Amino acid sequence: MLLFCTPFSAAVSAPGPTAAEQVPLAVEAAARAHVQRWADSSGLVEPKFELNVVRGSRPLAACRQAVTVEALDTRLPSRMRFAAVCAGAEGWRYEFVVRAQISARIAVLAIDVPSGKVLTDDDVLLERHDISGLADSVSDPQEVVGLSARRTLRSGEVLRMALLAAPILVKRNDAVRIVARREQIEVSMAGEALDSGARGTLVRVRNANGTVIRARVTGAATVEPVDMPGSTNSPTQ
Repeated sequence: MLLFCTPFSAAVSAPGPTAAEQVPLAVEAAARAHVQRWADSSGLVEPKFELNVVRGSRPLAACRQAVTVEALDTRLPSRMRFAAVCAGAEGWRYEFVVRAQISARIAVLAIDVPSGKVLTDDDVLLERHDISGLADSVSDPQEVVGLSARRTLRSGEVLRMALLAAPILVKRNDAVRIVARREQIEVSMAGEALDSGARGTLVRVRNANGTVIRARVTGAATVEPVDMPGSTNSPTQ
């Protein structure tokens, strides 16, 4: 899972000088705020966080004013980098590694699914898992319903977008229905697919007149013309 590396800074809330022991607490607070903001924007279901601030070998020093915390690298929750900066006369800067363990309720398979099967609502459920190392977990089951499995998937397996693909709705050499719509008028004619494609992809289709056209896949064995040559007769009902 990748965290968005957005600029972030936070000042220690305690007024006046910042004691050395307050610096790691300020770093943890800034890291927690960053992860929470990312979780909210990502739509995670019931997220939970555990953070560990790793201190360096250099001794920490106090600061005569509030310390600011800056995010340096938040791409991986297992190893984020933050800097605590004292802008006072001391002028010091310390870098910290923050390790976050993040869990949330994500989509998993309720049953075994063979390769190529299109997922339905009954195939998916939500379970809590550690997602700190997952790049493409799914929080909303509706995001995967209607997609097909690239390989055989097992019950309880965490669903990731890399495991799924849009199902092939039109196969090469199959008979297809070419449907053209304009306002309230719909006409159709038979054709033959010259390419295979999933919903929304462009394929070549030979229509009943023998003309090869480009068409967009709209459903199972159904396409709509993208461009029709001027000499081609209109489809007939």
